[in-house]
This record gives sequence, structure tokens and C-alpha cells, in this order.
Amino acid sequence: MLAWFSRRLAIAAFCSLACAAFAAYPDRPLKIIVPSVAGSSPDVLTRLIANGLSLQLGKPVVIENRGGAGGNIGMQALMAAAPDGYTLGYGNNATLTTNEFLFSKLPYDPRALVAVGGMATTSSFLLVNMQMPVTTLEELVTYVRSAGKPVQYGSGGIGTTSHLGAELFKARMGLESAQHIPYKGSPQALNDLVGGSLHYYFENIVTAAPQLQAGKVRALAVTSAQRDVQYPHIPTMQEAGVPGFVMNAWGGLLVPPGTPREVVVHLNTALNQVLKTPEIRAQLEKMAYTPLPGTPEDFQALADSERARWGEVVKASGAKVD
Repeated sequence: MLAWFSRRLAIAAFCSLACAAFAAYPDRPLKIIVPSVAGSSPDVLTRLIANGLSLQLGKPVVIENRGGAGGNIGMQALMAAAPDGYTLGYGNNATLTTNEFLFSKLPYDPRALVAVGGMATTSSFLLVNMQMPVTTLEELVTYVRSAGKPVQYGSGGIGTTSHLGAELFKARMGLESAQHIPYKGSPQALNDLVGGSLHYYFENIVTAAPQLQAGKVRALAVTSAQRDVQYPHIPTMQEAGVPGFVMNAWGGLLVPPGTPREVVVHLNTALNQVLKTPEIRAQLEKMAYTPLPGTPEDFQALADSERARWGEVVKASGAKVD
């Protein structure tokens, strides 16, 4: 009887301490590991969200850039962090889905990281150079099939969104003769598209916008499920003739394995409040992002479904980074 009472007392004491600790959470600054360099699109997006989280949580939220190896270094650091709610990480369609198939071995387990919630999503344009005698996707397909020499499409590198989108397009439309030219980053690829040495290229809306608005490239379609609100005259890939083609770049917040559920829910609530803020929504729209609110389960389901879909694309393309 005494032993039973002692155990109950110990459990009650533990629960009391745990509840007290959570009631005070957060009581110090938080950090978000961004697995890319300062100034990159993920970094800019995460800094915007971090500012909003600081206001919601009442504590500073700082960014720690851990770029390199396609995001693997940052994700490895997140996996090794204490599961106490004070270290978060930015995860996206690369680190949570395609990296698993592009690298022979990952230093982290994308399935073990705990989803907090989505931040934002964006899409890409299918662009052609202005010298190309095409104004529609259908005309581009005809041009590629009938060209006497290989038509070249670019990408920002092996396994990037621009590469995998082009591979999916190539497979869906039977463009076996098209030749992939990988670059070390999207700026070089976009410059060569403008210069005419590349024929077509998938590029995210933010990066493509200046060249598109200057009339230096032509957009044949957008990869989102619906037309972009800022470019309503540009059809979706599905409308243009590629059934089921939807490709979005997305990102959200994660925490290390073992983080308490109540902490995850608390962070998710704060994140969703940030995404409702008019100022944040206006900034996201300027950056061509769409807010991606929802539950932790929603974000996990997105990662799981995208991993299955794009894993097949990577396998079919034979793409490998190492």
C-alpha cells in the first residue's frame, strides 16, 4: 500500500513539474535552423515568419543558417537538437521529400522529424526565350518533337525543383530528345535563357518576375493548380495541356523527434496566428507566396504525399547528387 502510494505521489509530482514547465514555455529565446545560406529564399521567408513568431510567443526567435549538402547539414543539426521546443527547423519539398532519393545516404531521417505546420507555398513558370517561335505550351511540344537537333532545357542543378519539374514535363509529353543542362544555381540558367542558349526552363515566380516583366522571357504556363493572382493571363500547366501537372515549392516548421505534443500544438497555434496577420499576408503576396496554415498533421500529410509522388519522378529520371 505504501509503495503504491509512493508511486502515485511520484507521478503526481512529475506531472506537476512538467505542467509548470510547460506553463512557462517559452521562457527564453528560440532559434530556427535554416538549412541554406543567408539571403536565400528559404532564409528570407523564415525570417519573415520568425518576426511574427517573436510577437506571438513574446520571446526573440533567431535564425541560424546551416547551409550545405542540399540542406542535409541543417537537418542533421535539427535531428541532434534537444527536443525541448527551443530549436526549430525549416523543412521544405527538398529536405523532406526528394533528398531521400537523390542522396545515397541521408544524415537525418525526414520521417522522424516532427511537423509543426506549413508556412507558405509558391509555384513556377515554364519559360522560353524570346527567340523561340512559340507562344503556347502546345507549340513548344511540337517544336521540341520536330526540331532537327536537341532542344535544351536548363535547371538550377541536379535534383532542384526546376530540374524535376522539367523531367516530369518531359516524361508526360514524350520529349525524349530534349537535353538537360544543369547549372550551379538558377541565376546562371536564367541568364542563358535570356541570352537564347537555353530553349526552356522552369523558374519560381519571384526569381522569374523581373525578367518576365521586362519582356526578356515568355511564360507559357504556371505550375500551380490555379492561375496566379498576379498573372491571371498565364494558364496553368493543366489548362495548357499537361493533365495532373502541379508543382509547388513549399516549406514549414519542424522540431526534433521527441518534442512534447503540447509544445508542438503551442507552436502550431502561434504559427497559424502569424499566417493570419494582414501584414504578414501582404508581405507573402509580394514574394509570390501563398500562406499554408493548418495542423501539424496537415503538414505531415503534405510531406508524405509529395515524397511518394516526387520520389517516383526522381527514380524515373535517374538523378543522383552523390
